Amino acid sequence: MFPFRKFIALASLLVLAGQALAQQLPIPPTLAARSWLLLEMGSGQVLTAERPDERIEPASLTKLMTAYLTFAALRQKTIALDTPVTVSQRAWKTGGSKMFIQVETQVPVEDLIKGMIVQSGNDACVALAETIAGSEESFAQMMNREAKRLGMTSSNFTNSTGLPDPQLYTTARDLATLASALIRDFPEEYRKYYSMKEFRYNNITQPNRNRLLWMDSTVDGVKTGHTEGAGYCLISSSLRDKRRLLSVVLGAKSSSTRASESLKLLNWGFQSYDSVTLFAKDSPVATLRVWKGTQPNVKAGFDNGFSISVPRGYADKVKSEFTPQPRLLAPIEAGQKLGTLKVTIDGKVYGEYPVAALEAVPLAGIVGRAVDTVRLWFN
Repeated sequence: MFPFRKFIALASLLVLAGQALAQQLPIPPTLAARSWLLLEMGSGQVLTAERPDERIEPASLTKLMTAYLTFAALRQKTIALDTPVTVSQRAWKTGGSKMFIQVETQVPVEDLIKGMIVQSGNDACVALAETIAGSEESFAQMMNREAKRLGMTSSNFTNSTGLPDPQLYTTARDLATLASALIRDFPEEYRKYYSMKEFRYNNITQPNRNRLLWMDSTVDGVKTGHTEGAGYCLISSSLRDKRRLLSVVLGAKSSSTRASESLKLLNWGFQSYDSVTLFAKDSPVATLRVWKGTQPNVKAGFDNGFSISVPRGYADKVKSEFTPQPRLLAPIEAGQKLGTLKVTIDGKVYGEYPVAALEAVPLAGIVGRAVDTVRLWFN
């Protein structure tokens, strides 16, 4: 089976540029950082990466998972934005960056969200974790379950804040998977909170540490992080002409460096690649024959359409070829892989993508199955 909601997460792991095209690819920049990755959100393509699978300390980038689970809890209605949270002694005493909540006071969930995202408040994270899971330890278990579901294969979470712990680790690739999932799965919450430049709580105004919100109007998030072990880190996202790129820069030497290097990476991606839409939303790649199902056909494609980034100047040389799996038998689940789309540029292989079922086809009754069994004898 091919879980549909993991489709982009899987696509983002593909290295699309074949050896035959290596000489035609834009030369990526070298950054003053430990590792980095640039992701094209529309296609899931990794445009460039340096040590993307090297284990690193995530610092406050951990809070992206805390935010993801908080938004999920809001959607599931286990909490609400106006839910009052009583601040525990543990949350109040948490070290590092703070939003300065006071012990035994009640703080609305929405203020804690703003404190977590804009002010990077560790106290806000612990308060949210305790509210959602009962304890930060239980919340860490939820974080790891969610990481596994999203396809983060090289990460382990031990707390909601990113405070240093030997067993707290991730990679640039996993962080790209997490950040892109947050933007994709919670677009309204992302737009509302991650572009906030400052937040005032308890008579203390703190600015967002993401300098790119001031440096580039197309940047609308995501999150900074810093510890002595992690260095200065920044995940940023920019939307230009309906194209969204996601940059992960880890281990820079200063906050100004992580900002300038992130902007360098984003600018290179937008200037060096064009986006080509191969299939619009709700436009199937193919309609395939299904045997022994309640209907004879199933539509295969991409639920949000499919675009691909190609080196600038090659957009008119892009072609695609779909290869279906042979002899499809019901039941078919929505999101199940049904074939592969091969993309070529000027006749050279550029990449391959899994194509999924856009609808479910249940198993037919005994008569329908018997009829198709006979037909298959002659097919």
